[in-house]
Amino acid sequence: MQEFKIIIADDHIMFRDALKMLINNEGLGRVTGEASNGRELLDLLAVQMPDLVLLDISMPVMNGVDACIEAVAKYPDLKILALSMFGDEEYYYKMIDAGVKGFVLKSSGMHELEEAITKIASGENYFSNELLRRIIMNLGKRPKEMQNFDTPPAELTPREREVLALICAGKTNDDIGEQLFISPTTVKGHRRNLLSKTGCNNTASLVMYAIKHQIITV
Repeated sequence: MQEFKIIIADDHIMFRDALKMLINNEGLGRVTGEASNGRELLDLLAVQMPDLVLLDISMPVMNGVDACIEAVAKYPDLKILALSMFGDEEYYYKMIDAGVKGFVLKSSGMHELEEAITKIASGENYFSNELLRRIIMNLGKRPKEMQNFDTPPAELTPREREVLALICAGKTNDDIGEQLFISPTTVKGHRRNLLSKTGCNNTASLVMYAIKHQIITV
């Protein structure tokens, strides 16, 4: 496995130390920096750019939501995996809108963490099925920025549905092109059309849209 450079941002030292030991010892990557709040993370990003940030949502000084918004605005290519506890659902939408690449439960096992790190550091997305289910269950309580899900399903072509299903499976443009025998440029065109037709901002929103309208199931 490629050795990904990882920054951990979490205010609980024991959890941070345990996560660092797991990542380093199991060869999931190499922890190159640590932060105990969002402000420390932003200061750290100013001097080093990792392949991935593991970001806790609830932190003092500056929480993970505000840190995610500011960090991605400043570094658009930054890959962030949010570390979530049950009860954090109210913050998911803002982080998805900001561009977080995935969510994983803090209680997840090593296999799921490894899958999430590998996929996101490689340019894909990862969303825990359990967390996706909770997001969908709480769609009625979502903030105004997610109101586009109240509209009827968009008229998608069979090809767009195929592309959307593969996007939800975490496939890259190259993977989708190879599987559907079309060029990556054509896949990008379908992706743009999907975002436009559904009113979604990013891949995470597309995943939730697909689940909401039963294009895929979890």
